[in-house]
Amino acid sequence: MKKLFVAAALVMGLGTSVAFADNFMVDSVTITMINDFTPIEVKDLPAAVQEAITKNYAESTIKEAAVEANEDGTKTYKVVLTDKEGTESTVLFSESGEVLK
Repeated sequence: MKKLFVAAALVMGLGTSVAFADNFMVDSVTITMINDFTPIEVKDLPAAVQEAITKNYAESTIKEAAVEANEDGTKTYKVVLTDKEGTESTVLFSESGEVLK
């Protein structure tokens, strides 16, 4: 009888874990679809963003750039930089050249 009770408890515990894992996956898909950046030419970056890159990332080169128009009318610029060792990093800028992330 004791073994039957333990077996039932294990089955119920596994069912609960699967239910929570399923909800987690739905949330992560929703988060990844928020950003909608459109590729742009490097020359189309605002002067303030280009100056911030020159000042703060002088040793890096711009590999690619993209822009996202926010609901409030502002724009966010995503820039992929490559350093001397070939390591890539992604930096987000406001229109005024402020680093966001």
